Amino acid sequence: MTDLVPDIHDIRIFQKLGRLDAKSLEAADQLLLILPARPTAADFRKLPQGSKLQAVMRKHPADATPAFTSRLSNNRQTLVVAGKLAADASAFEQLTLGRKLIAAATSQKAASLGICAVGFDSDATKTIVNNMLAAALAAACMLPSYKSKETPPRVKSIRLLGLSEKLDTTRTEAEAKGNNLARWLATQPPNRLDAKQYTALVRRMAKERGWQFKRFGQKDLELLNAGAFLAVAQGNEDDSAAIVKLSYRPTSKDARPDLSLVGKGIIFDTGGTNLKPFGSMLDMHGDMQGSAVALGAFLAISELQLPIAVDCWLALTENRTGPKAYKSQDVVTAANGKTIQAIHTDAEGRMVLADTLVLASRDKPDLLLDFATLTGACISAVTKRYSGVFTNRVELHARLQATGERSGERVWPFPIGKEFLADLRSPTADLMQCSPKAPGDHILAASFLAEFVENDTPWIHMDLSAAENDGGLAHVDSKFTGFGVRYALSVVLDENLFRATD
Repeated sequence: MTDLVPDIHDIRIFQKLGRLDAKSLEAADQLLLILPARPTAADFRKLPQGSKLQAVMRKHPADATPAFTSRLSNNRQTLVVAGKLAADASAFEQLTLGRKLIAAATSQKAASLGICAVGFDSDATKTIVNNMLAAALAAACMLPSYKSKETPPRVKSIRLLGLSEKLDTTRTEAEAKGNNLARWLATQPPNRLDAKQYTALVRRMAKERGWQFKRFGQKDLELLNAGAFLAVAQGNEDDSAAIVKLSYRPTSKDARPDLSLVGKGIIFDTGGTNLKPFGSMLDMHGDMQGSAVALGAFLAISELQLPIAVDCWLALTENRTGPKAYKSQDVVTAANGKTIQAIHTDAEGRMVLADTLVLASRDKPDLLLDFATLTGACISAVTKRYSGVFTNRVELHARLQATGERSGERVWPFPIGKEFLADLRSPTADLMQCSPKAPGDHILAASFLAEFVENDTPWIHMDLSAAENDGGLAHVDSKFTGFGVRYALSVVLDENLFRATD
């Protein structure tokens, strides 16, 4: 169990206020220097050895990334890695620049990394430095490795330099912890992080952090008539599958949830009876990323000690082959009494989420937000740079998109509704699990899930097409991106959407 403990420790962050001087740079092995798109001589005069750096910059193409690299003439021979930002650069562009600069700066050795922005107004400087910090904290996370020789960390400490006033980094650090947790879990090999070990790890975290913990095992789910979840779980060899509920209650333990987070946690997805081909199955240990993102967002909220009541529901199972695995044309009954005709056993995510959404919505949260690596159709629609969002409150579409722009985790809204259920009409049950031939499976899947949200609960579904991206995405440099944690925090802290839906 020790090697499953996530690397979400605090990293040392120092802040040096006032003009950037030679002494403050003596402690930095590398310096990320962020400049305007067209830096002036006055900007370089604010920097130690500024005239030298300006001369170096002139030798590089104007659109290069990094804009230039150089070394200062000090005891550490501080490596300066510079980047340029337009005044209207989006959060995604700022985060992406941070990832690229840190990769260039830390390619040599573990370091004390300095961050400085020059030539921007006070508010812009704070935003830029916070986004660079987010990238640095992502790079500082040591993801699971089972190599015989350990890889040293690339970032040991971070120094924020040249600020006019102290920067509040609390939110950025909490988001990083949540994102790092999500990526840590997604990277674990499936023989290390099975459903039983996952549940044990979550139980341990709950005990350490004062969260309420409840596990709904097979017998509990049978009593709840959760036939959709159990259909997927019945292919497992043991009773490891479970729906886990965590609760964070800063005030009354009996408070109704303001926010409920739900995550698809398919520990490994073979496709079931409709077996996946090799290329599609290879990385299916990452099919639990929805649960990892939900847990990461839950951790971040808890770290910030936000005064809201939050539940987190994790649907944990494998989707296996075998004599007991569910099959095409099986008919099962979900927890809300609706019957489902199974069409394709590799559409298991919507099955486990169906019952989990029923249970979560029965607690009548002000907002229900679920995350799932659900459909290839969503990747086809928006690529792996965006994720798709769906909601039973169409008036939220513009705000959901704006939340993505603000957080740097970009999303695109899609429609759902009863009209799409015509493609899921079943001759033997209330509805088909999926359509064997209709296009737009991401829309059909979300329309299917909407049938399992009770009490007219305001609900947002995120199809995590950006969960994996070779080379990373935005500020994150790993294949598994943890996409959704920053978005969830923006939903809570910037948009306050769980209040807006009253």
